[in-house]
Amino acid sequence: MNFPMNFIAATVEYSDPPHYVPAPYLRKSFSLEVVPESAALMICGLGLYELYVNGKRLTKGALAPYINNPDDLLYYDQYEIAHALSPGENVIGLWLGNGLQNNPGGHPWGFDQARWRGAPSVAMRLNVSLARGETLTIESDKSFKTAPSPIYSDDLRNGEYYDARNERPGWNTPGFDDSDWKPAIIAPKPRGEARLCEVEPIVVTHELAPVSIVPQGDGYLFDFGTNCTGVCRLTINGTSGQELTLYHGDHLLDGQLNIRNINIFSVLWGVENDMNQKDIYICKGGGTESWTPMFTYHGFQYVLVRGLTAEQAVPETLRYLVMNSDLKERGGFNCSDETVNTLQEITRRSTLGNFIYYPLDCPHREKNGWTGDAALSAEHILLNLSAETSLKEWMWNIRKAQKDNGGLPGIIPDDTWGLAGGCAAFSGPVWDSVLIWLPYYVHIYRGDKTILEENVHAILRYLEYLTTLIGNDGLIDIGLGDWCPACRPMDQYKSPSYFTSTVISMDICEKAAYIFGELNKPLHQEFALSLYNKLRTAIRSRLIDFNTFTAEGNCQTSQAVAIFCNVFEPGEKPAAFRRLLEIIQETNSHLDVGIIGARVLFHVLADFGETDLALRMITQPTFPSYGWWVAQGATTLWENFTTEEMVDDSCISFNHHFWGDISHFFIRHLAGINYNPHRRGGEVDVCPKFAKTLEHAEGFHIAPEGEIRVRWERRKPGIALTITVPEILKGSIRLQNGFAFDDGLAVKPAKSGTYKVVKGEI
Repeated sequence: MNFPMNFIAATVEYSDPPHYVPAPYLRKSFSLEVVPESAALMICGLGLYELYVNGKRLTKGALAPYINNPDDLLYYDQYEIAHALSPGENVIGLWLGNGLQNNPGGHPWGFDQARWRGAPSVAMRLNVSLARGETLTIESDKSFKTAPSPIYSDDLRNGEYYDARNERPGWNTPGFDDSDWKPAIIAPKPRGEARLCEVEPIVVTHELAPVSIVPQGDGYLFDFGTNCTGVCRLTINGTSGQELTLYHGDHLLDGQLNIRNINIFSVLWGVENDMNQKDIYICKGGGTESWTPMFTYHGFQYVLVRGLTAEQAVPETLRYLVMNSDLKERGGFNCSDETVNTLQEITRRSTLGNFIYYPLDCPHREKNGWTGDAALSAEHILLNLSAETSLKEWMWNIRKAQKDNGGLPGIIPDDTWGLAGGCAAFSGPVWDSVLIWLPYYVHIYRGDKTILEENVHAILRYLEYLTTLIGNDGLIDIGLGDWCPACRPMDQYKSPSYFTSTVISMDICEKAAYIFGELNKPLHQEFALSLYNKLRTAIRSRLIDFNTFTAEGNCQTSQAVAIFCNVFEPGEKPAAFRRLLEIIQETNSHLDVGIIGARVLFHVLADFGETDLALRMITQPTFPSYGWWVAQGATTLWENFTTEEMVDDSCISFNHHFWGDISHFFIRHLAGINYNPHRRGGEVDVCPKFAKTLEHAEGFHIAPEGEIRVRWERRKPGIALTITVPEILKGSIRLQNGFAFDDGLAVKPAKSGTYKVVKGEI
């Protein structure tokens, strides 16, 4: 594809607080005799752009084209704009934002020192097809004219500062006088590889009105009721020069907006900064005016607005525009337990709110693509949402970020921060698993083999890297472990890091071997299996007490992970599971895991017939549990389990997704939808667990073959089980021990229909 590479800019200067450079306008005027047959426009903005043709906004969505490292990849968008052109003068208008091209607000992660840092620039080409085969080509060059815009500063993390007094009405329309505008300059050519951006755009999904507005200090606190991601649209009849400051946060402490959890990294790095998630608007006056930030986004439930009069502090002043990648619903779950339904809802909200082109760790203080977070969430994301295209594209960025030794940074995109300690300090196998788990699960759930083919060499390089991490004891101890354990500081986990790192490395090798087998690469597969067996042997010889069948750490995470990842032989698992139950009893059936343990614990319990225990651990209202979050009024998943007394010290995020595998548990075990259970495609097993505390449960997943839906409901003297399965899918309906169909069978072919399930006493 012939990508335009002539990048232009307004200036070589870029914002470097306290020195700010306004976001530039660019415009190009040209004439046509008739409306053309077609007009194909291709554009790359470094970092972000807004596109207008004859005053009409045509940008695909917010934050276009993408958010990534431009040293690795350059993302281009394509538009057909003939419908927006007319005979006579036409104008292409561009508005450029900093994006990741210049992100001083990302200083805790080194983005303020990024090698690619510079002024925003743009490359664009318009090919107009005229009558009789004639063409007109317009490419970005010095004939574009530029001027400062009302956006005094913009930053992905800090926010936006807009002075409406500097607006230039009609700047992007025909007839505008641009005689005082300056010509654009030629910008340095970026280093990245050009790619067409074909992922889902960032869209506004809905609007929220405030549920309350209360005075707070010298401002007014707007509460929107739920913690989401997006920006506010401000509508106000203000006076010229009136300055409004909007602080966005997701937590109240003693009734006051608390943004310490968002500013914590500024504090830790010794930088005094009150700019995080802070928008400023200066009114032009003269009537009602409306403004929406363009080149930033925030994670919040509350907005403290300073500068409002009492008469202006009304619901119409602010509307919450909720934003995320335009992912469609692929699955869902509901049942008779409202706590479970709430948890499904807040998991969905957290997943979407943290999906801005790719999975983020939180939408406010970091906005980083933490690899471990995405790996742990991959399965529940794919069960619920149409994320495979976006995940597949992010894999391009992951491969580009892979270093010569095969290791990965902990966050992607990144420059150098995530590589501290030689890929160790902020990553390790648990986080690096994203390189294998994302392609693996996209293939399992969507049948996409191309994602395996695209990543096969990167996976092989990573396995070679793993061999360099093995110590003399045969184990791997590098990077993060069972992060965010319940009731304890984030990095004080019970399961030793050498245990989780080695077992997850073993799991990586097993999935890699499967991938190599799918691609008919026997030598690769043999290498992966050899490494798998080497690690498993070391774990079994050094980290398992076979007298008690206890895994190293003697904790919920170690025991569940060892069972789930097949460290134990099938004949050993019952004894290992009994030990797990004993460990759980020691905490009065409360969670005592971090994010690695939470990813597997409930599945292990359900697989061994303890679905009711798993559900109780999830839903009970006492600390720590997911149900306790609901009891605290959480509308999203939190980063960890923290009491109000611990919040100020822990400084947690109140919108994370890496605890969200409970949605996978609901769909797979409570509804019983087990798609592609044997990893050979074209199959589904329906294995519902009739939890004693539920009167009914229903789940669905839209597979490539069609919709799979399961509903069960207690009807004396039995259970009505209704199943919808595409005819093309093979598989079986398997009932849990103690249940049978009314004809006495416990297994039937997976066919659509309604079945009566009975048990001695229901």
